[in-house]
Amino acid sequence: MTLREVGIGKTAKVVKLTGEGPVRRRIMDMGITKGVEVFVRKVAPLGDPVEVTVRGYELSLRKADAEMIIVE
Repeated sequence: MTLREVGIGKTAKVVKLTGEGPVRRRIMDMGITKGVEVFVRKVAPLGDPVEVTVRGYELSLRKADAEMIIVE
């Protein structure tokens, strides 16, 4: 399951990051790494962006970026 598929108000644990090079590095620099818990706060009406809470701060992710984050 990807982060994009997680419902509003749910918490998920990051299992793996897919993607290549600078995109993957940018996601990791935002604090989304293997093992971290991510809480989905809001999703925009058209699904882009997704607002999450990670490591105590709010973060907005594009739909394409959320699909690169494998969670359980």
